[in-house]
Amino acid sequence: MIACLRLFTALCLAALLAACASSPSSSLGELPRTPDASLEQLLQQASETTNPEKAALLRLSAADLAQRQQNTARAAQILGLVALDQLKPAQQVFANTLAAELAMSRNDHKAALAALNHPSTSILGQLPADLQVRTHTVHALALEADGQTLAAARERAAMSPNLTGDAASSNNEAIWALVAALPVDQLHAQSNDVLSGWMSLALAVKSASTLQDQQNAIDQWRAQNPAHPAAIQLPAPLIKLKELASQPLTKIALLLPQDGQLASVSKALRDGFMAAHYQAQQAGQNPPNIQFYNSSRLTSLDDFYRQAQADGVQLVVGPLEKNLVKQLSARPQLPITTLALNYSEGAQGPAQLFQFGLAAEDEAREVARRARADGLTRAGAMVPVGEWGDRVLKAFRQEWEAHGGTIVGIEHIDKPVALAQQVADLVQLRKGGGSAQPTRRQDMEFIFLAATPQQAQQIKPTLNYQYAGDLPVYATSHVFSASGDQNQYNDMNGIRFCETPWLLDPSNPLRQQVTAQWPQAGGSLGRLYAMGIDAYRLAPSLGQLKALPDSRIDGFSGSLSMSPAQRVERQLPWAEFINGQPQRLPATPN
Repeated sequence: MIACLRLFTALCLAALLAACASSPSSSLGELPRTPDASLEQLLQQASETTNPEKAALLRLSAADLAQRQQNTARAAQILGLVALDQLKPAQQVFANTLAAELAMSRNDHKAALAALNHPSTSILGQLPADLQVRTHTVHALALEADGQTLAAARERAAMSPNLTGDAASSNNEAIWALVAALPVDQLHAQSNDVLSGWMSLALAVKSASTLQDQQNAIDQWRAQNPAHPAAIQLPAPLIKLKELASQPLTKIALLLPQDGQLASVSKALRDGFMAAHYQAQQAGQNPPNIQFYNSSRLTSLDDFYRQAQADGVQLVVGPLEKNLVKQLSARPQLPITTLALNYSEGAQGPAQLFQFGLAAEDEAREVARRARADGLTRAGAMVPVGEWGDRVLKAFRQEWEAHGGTIVGIEHIDKPVALAQQVADLVQLRKGGGSAQPTRRQDMEFIFLAATPQQAQQIKPTLNYQYAGDLPVYATSHVFSASGDQNQYNDMNGIRFCETPWLLDPSNPLRQQVTAQWPQAGGSLGRLYAMGIDAYRLAPSLGQLKALPDSRIDGFSGSLSMSPAQRVERQLPWAEFINGQPQRLPATPN
């Protein structure tokens, strides 16, 4: 009886091993397969066998099964029982791929990349196609999460020959999304492989300025690359561009308040918008017709859209009022594509809604980018008390800490009489050892400042007084009143700030034309005129910005791009107060 039981056990073991191992593969080693056994059966057999390689193979199979069952904690526990250095190369690739998948399931792309940075991956091309696809896929996801966009695209291109049908189509769409997100200076490929073809397509599309030029570029590229996957089946965003080109924009609704508190803001936006429209006419273009609607007298948004549809409107620019934008954002869909001139809070709205405004959060992120480009890593922050200051600080913190920066001190600006003490508290002045001279803390490399000109006038001299005059200050545009008052700016010498191109380039011909008619456009209201001009320029380009994530429009309110949530984001140029005058600084390095 005992002999029969032993024979039965041996037969079960043989069957399990046959089910969970691929056919032998010389020195590379056998690979696990999805077995016809339960997790516990696999683990039991692994503990009973006296063959270390077979035990490792069974545990790899068990860990893989647990991961497929979405029991990631158990999968990681089982995988931890496998001695990686005792496995053969193919098994090491399998184990590291599984480890990377488990790391990505817990959003740890660094651990995934570390697992895949193993010498055994050099043999990946000699392994079965399904494992190649699996390894390339998780590697691409980890690289993308790490911001290595080109490398992620390269991984996806490498597995293309092993894919067919829907899997191939999905992978091609993913390759396009990655390549389209690359800056133009990274799209100059040297070889003639499939990835280079994707890159040359992206370069051709991005180098064309108008929809029609883009269509011509796409057609020419397809003629030159007839066998490329993108020529056989265009990526969905490029198909969308073709549809947009066949539907030229002929009528825009400008939905703005003409009464109430926002009337003056609305007028500056409208005048800027129409200035761009008249410039297009003077240039011999055929711009769309503009029809005005008064949002301050709306009975309902539904009534407005019904009227706009009856009037033949193809695009709505507006509203400006935050409560109306919030209402639009909460809807599942809109009857007409809409470019709102403000931002709603919270999640992404309907597919037909785009949002654009002079968000202070854009400037906070710009400060973080600039300081990082200048080699700084440790920040102090001074922002106003209240909801606005909290939002600006949150945007700065997210951008700053996402790239390894730290914030070592924060002060919330409140009453003017307390400002000098707040500056002292921020830089934490102390007496040096045995010295009568106070010294500032050395772990703070710069101050992020969101403040009014009046506050900045007090803060900078206080820093000088507190022996921290050498501490750089990076500010949002709110420190600049554009009043031309040199006496005001003398107290702010050394402060660096981001600002709209409109206010930093008074020699621009369109700005000179606008300020000749509306002198107030040369002051702080100029930011709104610039936004109006940019809203006009954005109107026909929303589909392009959405289809090509890294595309930009060089506007008067900043360099404009589209976020995945369909919000227009601005990057701004920089200036510094020198001898009481704002002096333009070189562009922020990429």
